[in-house]
Amino acid sequence: MNPKIKNIIFFTGIALVMILVYVFFIKKDSEQANLVTTSLNTNKIVSSTLPKSDATQEANSQIAKDFLSLLLSVKNITLDDAIFNDIAFTSLRDSSIILTPLGNEGRPNPFAPIGAEASPNIVNTPNQSTSPSNPDSLPVSPLTN
Repeated sequence: MNPKIKNIIFFTGIALVMILVYVFFIKKDSEQANLVTTSLNTNKIVSSTLPKSDATQEANSQIAKDFLSLLLSVKNITLDDAIFNDIAFTSLRDSSIILTPLGNEGRPNPFAPIGAEASPNIVNTPNQSTSPSNPDSLPVSPLTN
């Protein structure tokens, strides 16, 4: 390769490294203005830092007043209790069914990786007789009236 081309590539690489060092380590980030601010005044809703005209502020104030009056009117809703004493309501019956599991559906831990669960080793042992050979040693239940 020509020494002139080598020098151009070398100095271009050094200039690129210096630019990257400046951009990432030396240059200060420009501070952004807050896009949204809140005011301490409870009559105002969230306002932006952009300058607003008086008409926009009046519209926001009117919207806030309308919302507040609607919210306060919700408190005044009453329910007539006579509907609960009506024969149509009292004749309603619960027709829900109770769901009972049929068996061991699914995995014990559905989040475990497949194959990671060790199935329990069930060893079949011959059952020994649980009934005592002497009938006099049977437990006696107390008499209940």
